Amino acid sequence: MSVVTNFRKAQPLLRRALSRREILRRGFLGLGLVGVGGALTACTGSSEAPAVDDPVVPPPTPVRGRLVVPPLAETPDENGLLIPQGFKSRVIAQANRPVGDTGFVWHSDPDAGAVFPADDGGWVYVSNREFLFGGVNAIRFDQDGAIVDAYNILSGVLSRLNCGGGVTPWGTWLSGEETDIGYIWECDPYNKNGVTAARRIDGCGTFTHEAAAVDPASNTFYLTEDMGDGCFYRFIPDEPNVGGRPGTSGKLQALKVAVSQEELSAEGARGPWPVSWLDVPNPNPLQLPELPAELQPQTPTRVQTEASHFNGGEGIWCQNGVVYFTSKGDRRVWAHDLGKQTLEVIYDDFFFAPTPILDSVDNIVMTPGGDIVVVEDKEEANQQAVAIQPDGSLAVLVQLVGQDGSEVTGPAFSPDGRYFYFSSQRGPNAGGVTGFAGITYCVEGPWFTP
Repeated sequence: MSVVTNFRKAQPLLRRALSRREILRRGFLGLGLVGVGGALTACTGSSEAPAVDDPVVPPPTPVRGRLVVPPLAETPDENGLLIPQGFKSRVIAQANRPVGDTGFVWHSDPDAGAVFPADDGGWVYVSNREFLFGGVNAIRFDQDGAIVDAYNILSGVLSRLNCGGGVTPWGTWLSGEETDIGYIWECDPYNKNGVTAARRIDGCGTFTHEAAAVDPASNTFYLTEDMGDGCFYRFIPDEPNVGGRPGTSGKLQALKVAVSQEELSAEGARGPWPVSWLDVPNPNPLQLPELPAELQPQTPTRVQTEASHFNGGEGIWCQNGVVYFTSKGDRRVWAHDLGKQTLEVIYDDFFFAPTPILDSVDNIVMTPGGDIVVVEDKEEANQQAVAIQPDGSLAVLVQLVGQDGSEVTGPAFSPDGRYFYFSSQRGPNAGGVTGFAGITYCVEGPWFTP
């Protein structure tokens, strides 16, 4: 996700007699997205897998109402953020400093994150570390949003370059390693005392993992790959155990779209197109990190089949029978309809040329009303979190000021909808250098209607 996107030159809008908003609205209506409900939230670890039926706290009953975003203030607040008028921000954690009064030192390079409800009415925010020594850390809040604890849930000794992630229907966090020899790790967000160990899910394949999402109707995993010629995958567990935690073995498949790669990648392409799934013969190939595909000891997963390729897969979310994911190389948001087995482009900054509000895509989180909140990773200092709303309009939630070389990561709302969490991965004055900086924020306000 730290790879800088090259932006295309301004181009005329699509040669169709549709307004920008209408283009997006038709895409959302075609997917039945308008007015739907859904889930709001999306390891001192060991390699030992817990039992499949280990109890885990279930996801929360999500806040109801529609996302409402007032205009941003004209000047930055005391934390260097542009936020909606009447809202307030605070710094939750900073790299290499203790979190609140907990004494636990926060990590640098915070990346994907999510919120999980706690049984006392509070919640836990988890955050990946995208660095050579990776891992996942967590902050626990009480019901008023105050910090009460912080701890590690996946060791950086076990994992590396933990980039994207995803929540599961049974209440755990999936953390992806962004390296040629990367895996998906499943972590218990409440694992303060090592009650449930992290487990590596080898069935999800070995490749440059970004993010993951799980369809609650089947416990099928969907996976993005952060490569210019990456694939879009699904993992079907041999023991799906729908309603609980599945096993770690199964079948890995890659998506094939029923059009040529040129047609799929063409500017203005929209679909929907029929899709099929191709078995990956060797999901866990022996690899030497970062070597070209032609020099690897075994064939990388992404070139083992005739699957379609996506330019830098990033964030992913499953809601109401549709899997949404982003690709940063072409600034698109895709929608895979699980029932119809189709793929469609529902956002492309080409639709909004020459001056799109959202001109970079990365992590995503969805709201109950169907808003897709997308955070940006780009060269410019005006990194933002932007909501693509069900009517096709765009709303800016927050904007970094003077933080060149950073990116917005880890978007998540508290279960009650009062707080929006996110990070600036490298913070101000970092110059894009990794390994020593990063800030995690919270913006409080009436984000949702009653």
